[in-house]
Amino acid sequence: MSDARSGTSAPTVLRMILGRRLQEMRLGAGASLEDAAKALRVTTLTIRRLEKAEVALKPLYAEKLLETFGADRQEIDEFVDLAEQANKPGWWHSYRDAVPSWFTAYVSLESGAKTLRTYEPQYVTGLLQTPSYAHAVLRGGLPNGSEEELARRVELRLLRQKLLEGEDAPTLWVVMEEAVLHRVVGGAHVMREQLERLLDVSELAHVSIDIVPFTAGAHLGACAPFTYFRFEEPELPDIVYSELLSASVYLDQRADVVSHLEAHSRMALMTSSEDSRALLNRMRKEYS
Repeated sequence: MSDARSGTSAPTVLRMILGRRLQEMRLGAGASLEDAAKALRVTTLTIRRLEKAEVALKPLYAEKLLETFGADRQEIDEFVDLAEQANKPGWWHSYRDAVPSWFTAYVSLESGAKTLRTYEPQYVTGLLQTPSYAHAVLRGGLPNGSEEELARRVELRLLRQKLLEGEDAPTLWVVMEEAVLHRVVGGAHVMREQLERLLDVSELAHVSIDIVPFTAGAHLGACAPFTYFRFEEPELPDIVYSELLSASVYLDQRADVVSHLEAHSRMALMTSSEDSRALLNRMRKEYS
């Protein structure tokens, strides 16, 4: 996938699925990119971008392409209906004033994933932050931001957390460095509240929290924060999002994804859920 800070609009997970299906149907029909481009009277670059979900798939384009590929009427109608759904803005669209456009791709992937694995060396992951902790983190990153802007960003972060609720909640596996617990964000009261939140959610069957202790020393995963997404839909590959100071990228090449998964697993082996909970309890007492 492309650099997360590119100027293209963020694809929804459904648009990505349709792009993959479109490519599979074209190949199954023995049609080339040139054949598909001729059917729509567009360039082959446009077809590539449609298949990679870099641009929205117009229902009329979808219908014409599927007719070209020999699909039956029912299959065409079902695909067109999905294309119309894919072009509808996600629930986060109303918060486009509060977050960079490139981050909406992350929210879309997060909302559609069945499994999430995160590594956080600096802060508690956003899905588990309390309102006060989130406000303090965002204030640190936006020292000149208005209170209204910060409030909107906190609100979006809290709405994202709702995906952990309900029977169809994804599995979340968080690995954090012990340094996260020692970094005083917002003061002792905020930290104590945040640690209590971590202790509470760690009891949920679909949430795991592992904290790599200082005693682990240097290790493979001591790097930038990243999030791994796995989806239920077979059309979608596993994806890793990684963020640096001046760049953010989405990776879907197998070698890149596997290296991040291995790092996450190895870090988790450096501790246990019992030791992690014990550390959280000790730190909570320190902030009392």
